Amino acid sequence: MSTLEIKDLHASVTTDAGAKEILRGVDLTVRAGETHAIMGPNGSGKSTLAYAIAGHPKYEITGGEVLLDGENVLEMTVDERARAGLFLAMQYPVEVPGVSMANFLRSAATAVRGEAPKLRTWVKEVKGAMDDLEIDQAFAERSVNEGFSGGEKKRHEVLQLSLLKPKVAILDETDSGLDVDALRVVSEGVNRYKAAGDVGVLLITHYTRILKHITPDYVHVFAGGRVVESGGAELADELETNGYVKFTGAAAAAS
Repeated sequence: MSTLEIKDLHASVTTDAGAKEILRGVDLTVRAGETHAIMGPNGSGKSTLAYAIAGHPKYEITGGEVLLDGENVLEMTVDERARAGLFLAMQYPVEVPGVSMANFLRSAATAVRGEAPKLRTWVKEVKGAMDDLEIDQAFAERSVNEGFSGGEKKRHEVLQLSLLKPKVAILDETDSGLDVDALRVVSEGVNRYKAAGDVGVLLITHYTRILKHITPDYVHVFAGGRVVESGGAELADELETNGYVKFTGAAAAAS
């Protein structure tokens, strides 16, 4: 039963005008079996939180801790964080020309698991996961994300999730750019993985539409670089009705 603890996390990014603080004291705990949705307006720092946890070099951690089962992941390299059990599904998955999806997935699984999966078992595992996500088997021989549509890229992010089997999955606006059918398939993939094992999910989104498919245990309002309100799934309905104005005003007053 893994636990991700974010304690008083502060992070900055370098701009032409100097360092700009984005995260201003984030406190959040995600336990195995829980789904936490983070909602907030553009520019509130939601994606910065995801990238800071994952170890993106653009963001400088200026205070706080991120603990995975008691170990401070901020002291780990990016690959060490992945091997420890962290996974980030990116909002804008990058293209990697010349590297096939098949080679990428097996290399990633080898790195995370510590040994290469047996080929016959691996082929069956990948085929089953691709079928579940309605991904054409021909995509295995294509370069990573090259020429993929937005929906195809997001399906492949969830394919990685199902094969790498992390302890904590951070999904950064996985619903953006998806049509109705792709949203259903991607959501079913996340739910399928969550049901198969003890995993914590941190789901970052602007909208409630994905929450109609992936039911959160907790909803957090993110504004001004911190969590300003937390509640159950009903909080998402309030945000859908009334927006973020109530919370962005409170965040600005606290800054």
